[in-house]
Amino acid sequence: MTDLSRLSINQETLKQWSLPELTEGCVKAGIDKVGLWRAPVQEYGVERTAQLLTDAGISVTSLCRGGFFTALDPAERARALDDNRAAIDEAAALSTDTLVLVSGGLPAGSRDLHGARERIAEALAELGPYAQEQGVRLAIEPLHPMFASDRCVVSTLSQALDITERFPAEQVGVVVDTYHIWWDDQAAAQIARAGAGGRIHSFQLADWITPLPAGVLVGRGQLGDGSVDFRAFREMVEATGFTGPIEVEIFNEGLWARDGAEVLAEVAARYVEHAC
Repeated sequence: MTDLSRLSINQETLKQWSLPELTEGCVKAGIDKVGLWRAPVQEYGVERTAQLLTDAGISVTSLCRGGFFTALDPAERARALDDNRAAIDEAAALSTDTLVLVSGGLPAGSRDLHGARERIAEALAELGPYAQEQGVRLAIEPLHPMFASDRCVVSTLSQALDITERFPAEQVGVVVDTYHIWWDDQAAAQIARAGAGGRIHSFQLADWITPLPAGVLVGRGQLGDGSVDFRAFREMVEATGFTGPIEVEIFNEGLWARDGAEVLAEVAARYVEHAC
């Protein structure tokens, strides 16, 4: 396989590029799908971004991020809900059906993981119907356990599904991100569980490389440089009937320091070599 028709390039993989540069680069490379992040989209303008991509024939596979639902303070929780409604509106304006959620870590001084996860469910109960009205699905992304304290108390697909299965699949599902779940010996069973329920809303690729940098958030590796068996994960996901886009999302300062066109060509080549 050398088909790039399902490949989506997440904006953060080519953070050195502006939105017009990303659009032009993808067009030249024959890639017609991108995943976007809210901050650079807001900076460029949501409607302006939507028009830029529409004119170029590029579709948006996901918008990141909503979430951060775990605060204890009522005013802070209300602000989070308002921000997520805005994120849903932005996703709808960009014609993407998937808003990725980073659910939030433990509040300062708290050790109550169960309580934090319940607050995520409470927020989804409020946001799910609104998202459905806008044609947007909410997708919980479980993050590697090293992020549980400060970014995401949902660390496994099993934990994510325990929450999402309280809601209709057309409202809430999950992100299958190889970087965060490659280590989990229950990943195959949970991917099958997610697929059976129609809850795989996004499939993302990045490699696990060590040693991790001091800022672990930017420690993702180029495909093929680390420990993840991407072809095996693709086959597991596709065995559930998933035929959607495959999004490469890599936060890596080394890639950001290089020429964008060179990185994009390398990502496409590695995708074909390791995932197809």
